[in-house]
Amino acid sequence: MHDIQNELDDRGIEIDEVGITGLRYPITFDDGTTHHSGIADLEVTVRLQQDRRGTHMSRMVALVHDQLRDFDPRALPTILKSGASLLDAPRLTIRFEMPLALPVTAPASALESYQVHQVAIVGTWEPEAAIVSTAVTSEVTSLCPCSKAISDYGAHNQRSRVTLTVTGHDDSVYPLPVAACVAIIRESGSAPVIPLVKRPDERQMTMQAYDHPVFVEDMARAVSAVCRARGLQHQIRIQNLESIHSHDAIAYVRA
Repeated sequence: MHDIQNELDDRGIEIDEVGITGLRYPITFDDGTTHHSGIADLEVTVRLQQDRRGTHMSRMVALVHDQLRDFDPRALPTILKSGASLLDAPRLTIRFEMPLALPVTAPASALESYQVHQVAIVGTWEPEAAIVSTAVTSEVTSLCPCSKAISDYGAHNQRSRVTLTVTGHDDSVYPLPVAACVAIIRESGSAPVIPLVKRPDERQMTMQAYDHPVFVEDMARAVSAVCRARGLQHQIRIQNLESIHSHDAIAYVRA
């Protein structure tokens, strides 16, 4: 059968990325510290040479089925290189996103529940290098230092959505596991977010928040300071889902 995708194109235009997106597939995520099964959203693209009419998108689904159902981000350089060879492409990118649930324990009652975090991983292979960025989004509680300082009693607090992105290269493409990212994020806030709490837990958590007020700027700097101490290339985005304003507060750090 004639392979139309392999026909020559004489317009001399290279396509930066072409492939499939919106592929939802069952994945088991295992990075050595976190093991979780669920449905991931995937995108697979290649750089298309200027003389190629098209790429073989069915091979991209086959790549996901054969090599990504048991997904270890530490193996991405090998998977990317194999996929680039399969697709005869000079550059291959895989984008992966799924929720991951980690257990949390209430501070007073010791009841266990699960907090869900969103994980997005982007891996790119070129002959010169493999680059992998891991983004973890989690939530904490933040209490406003200014509100605490000016109020006769109490202070406004809110959930803060924190995204920490860490980028690795070549032999160290996954320098910070998901659980470690979550731990750094949880330490940056005034108090944790925990789904299942009883009244003694709520009392302890609200008092903890009152004793540890932080601005959005404080949280961004706290997360970045830990990453800098570990020599990590990173980006941070923090959004305070404000409780007394009609707008949110936001902070970015790129280092």
